[in-house]
Amino acid sequence: MALLIQPSTRRNFLLSGAAAVAASTLHAAGKSVRWALLSDVHIPADPSNSYRGFKPFANFERVVPHLVEWEPEAIHINGDIARQHGNAAEYQSCRQLIDPLAARIPVALGLGNHDNRDEFQAAFAKPAGERQPVKGKHVTVVRSGPVRLVFLDSQFIVDQVPGLLGRAQREWLDGYLRQDPSTPTLLFVHHTLEDEDGALLDAERLLRIAAAHRGVKAIFYGHSHQYKYGVHEGVHLVNLPAVAYNFTDDQPTGWVAAEFTATGCDLKLHATGGNQSGDGKSRSLAWRG
Repeated sequence: MALLIQPSTRRNFLLSGAAAVAASTLHAAGKSVRWALLSDVHIPADPSNSYRGFKPFANFERVVPHLVEWEPEAIHINGDIARQHGNAAEYQSCRQLIDPLAARIPVALGLGNHDNRDEFQAAFAKPAGERQPVKGKHVTVVRSGPVRLVFLDSQFIVDQVPGLLGRAQREWLDGYLRQDPSTPTLLFVHHTLEDEDGALLDAERLLRIAAAHRGVKAIFYGHSHQYKYGVHEGVHLVNLPAVAYNFTDDQPTGWVAAEFTATGCDLKLHATGGNQSGDGKSRSLAWRG
């Protein structure tokens, strides 16, 4: 699930009413577009909450000035917005951090396994972008520069590890991609794509759909609190690091600066904690033809 929080600046692409169609497009004529990619922020109701020596609230505060300085076209947080249960108190705390940022830069939010759909929708603004008719899920598409970003909904059971797209969402995605096979398309989903009980339970079927549509260039995901790359039949797989904390000392915490073009993307790690040996290092990905 993806929501766009309304900014109050010229960057505003969260509109309503007659302008709803335009809300799904961000600088559509540009040759490149910059997005700040975050995941697993796990913001707690109590700012002093800590895990493995990390304080998620403070970690998010630490990245905000860096995001503002970089001036991306938009920011995406790829799930696990809330610390654990996705309750009203956690989302109230989330808003303390996200609202001031969203006043300057558009912020897209996705759901993870520690989020609660009902509480999340009650806490944040109405969904924007191009909403899709997927029963029981909330799917949003944003056209941004030369690419199209598809925010999928893998939230399954609150505070349980596995994720699930479900048949309706998979069938929608397959049909949607057939309608426009040429636009470079990036898929975002919270859960990992491995064959594990705690991953996306229908990951194999998602990968099959992505591989079959040449317009799909990459899948970005989170959940594992790792930063790594892979490829599946020409589709790039990017596991985004967590902002809140790592699970193992060899992994960083932080975010990724992404610049998307029609032919590929440049990704730069901004490590703010954990293993920071990769901080500032970039990687370029070329889209398959």
